[in-house]
Order: sequence, then C-alpha cells, then structure tokens
Amino acid sequence: DVELIDAPMQISRENTNRRIVIGVNVGDTDVETLVGNIQEELDDKVELPAGYYFTYGGQFENLKAANARLAIAVPLALALIFILLFFTFGSVSQAALIFTAIPLSAIGGIWALTLRGMPFSISAGIGFIALFGVAVLNGIVLMGYFNELKKEGLVNIRERILKGTSVRLRPVLMTASVASLGFLLMALSNSGGAEVQRPLATVVIGGLIT
Repeated sequence: DVELIDAPMQISRENTNRRIVIGVNVGDTDVETLVGNIQEELDDKVELPAGYYFTYGGQFENLKAANARLAIAVPLALALIFILLFFTFGSVSQAALIFTAIPLSAIGGIWALTLRGMPFSISAGIGFIALFGVAVLNGIVLMGYFNELKKEGLVNIRERILKGTSVRLRPVLMTASVASLGFLLMALSNSGGAEVQRPLATVVIGGLIT
C-alpha cells in the first residue's frame, strides 16, 4: 500500500544521538543575552522527557571558546606589561606606580559599556587590552621625564611632579586624544560589522576619559 504520512525529512545524529536543530538569528541583541533568555524560558516552561536535553551551539559555542581564550590572554597581557615596565625602569615601585593606570582606566571602560547598554564581549575584551597599552604609555612618558629631572638635580619629589606633569601634559593629552578621536567613528558606527567595532571603541574611549 502507498500512503502519505507525516515524517521528518531527515534524521540527524551527533555522537550516535538523534538531534533536532533549531536555528535563530540574533537580531538587535547580543548572542549571550539571547541564549540566557532562551535558557530561562526553556527551564521554566519546557519539561523534557527522560534522556532529552538542550545544548547551545553556533556563535554561542564559539563565544564560550573565545571567552576561555580571553581568560588566559588578558592576565598574560597584564603580566607582560608589568615585566616590560620593570625592564624599562629597573624598579618594581616605578613599574607598579605606572601599572595603577590600568585599573583606573578599566573603570572608565566598564562605565562606558554600562552607559551604552553593551555586554562584555570578545571585542570589548580586546578593547581593554588596547586601552591598557595606551594608559601605560602615558605613565611611561611621565615617569621617564621624572627620572630625567632627578638626574638633572631636582631632588624634591613635589617639585619634580609639578614640573614634570606641567611639561608632559600636552604629550599625554595628545596621545589620549588621538586614540579617542580615532576610535570615535567606530564607537558611533552602524554599518556592517559595527557590533564588533562598537564595544572595542567604547571601552578605549571610556577608559581614556577616566
């Protein structure tokens, strides 16, 4: 007998388990927020039979893998920055003093992301690494000049700081301004790929302000 019945077009398997794939476009939100909302809804409203479960793949899976790599890359970048500062100045205290610019700039980056309603993403993480480099560069410009003044015989620390900061104010502001203005178009971009550019630029600009 020949008859028409409802049946799946194909049976997909992964690791010998049958699977059904549901694909969605992210839209205006970000992948992590979307998956979090889906997870919440499914946990509350869907009772799965024994042996059935949900997994989340695609871009979300890539995001999780990238986050894991970023968790190694950021501490490694911070450690390398400190080591290079130590080799540059030959002093742990001076390296630590310049290093304090990093948490102070991070505050601005986090504040800027929050203000614009952006989650922490991979591009934001890369933005923080770029921000730390610029923030430390300003510290190097100042500390190098302080040491120069000390060699010239200006031993009073207060005077050295006042003279050094007044002379080096313009180079420090120029460095920060060039980076901020360079990233401004990326921060305001709405074209294709803007979802990657915006968090990175937002972090750098916010961090340089603080």
